[in-house]
Amino acid sequence: MHALFGLDGTPRALALTSPKASERDVCLTMLKRVKRQGHLTVIGDKGYAGQEFETRASELDATIVWPRRKNEASQQPHLAPIRQRIESISQTCKDILTLERHGTRTLHSLRTRINRRFLAHTATINLNHRLGRPPRTLIDYTA
Repeated sequence: MHALFGLDGTPRALALTSPKASERDVCLTMLKRVKRQGHLTVIGDKGYAGQEFETRASELDATIVWPRRKNEASQQPHLAPIRQRIESISQTCKDILTLERHGTRTLHSLRTRINRRFLAHTATINLNHRLGRPPRTLIDYTA
């Protein structure tokens, strides 16, 4: 599963693909279909490094940022300050949304359950925004 998230943890685009699919191609596909206003910055892993991919993303009005390698002289920002947020969003998907323990047997059921869980997650973040709570405070909604 590939996903684009906002900084508040709101899912912006999801893609369920074969493990053999190129993560760069999946990212470009999601960038083409995600609805947004203005420029988008995508933070990815080291697999997103590369001039060609960066150029293709810039054609879609997006900037790709990845962790700097030790031997890489780059203008990329240091990602450590937001790394905890990225890991927290990932942990929410795995643990609270139980995406690794989905219990489905068919692809249709898997898509349905994933969509249902992300829809509930998005509704929770939206409700927290309206109530003036931190967006990722989910404890009141979990049993």
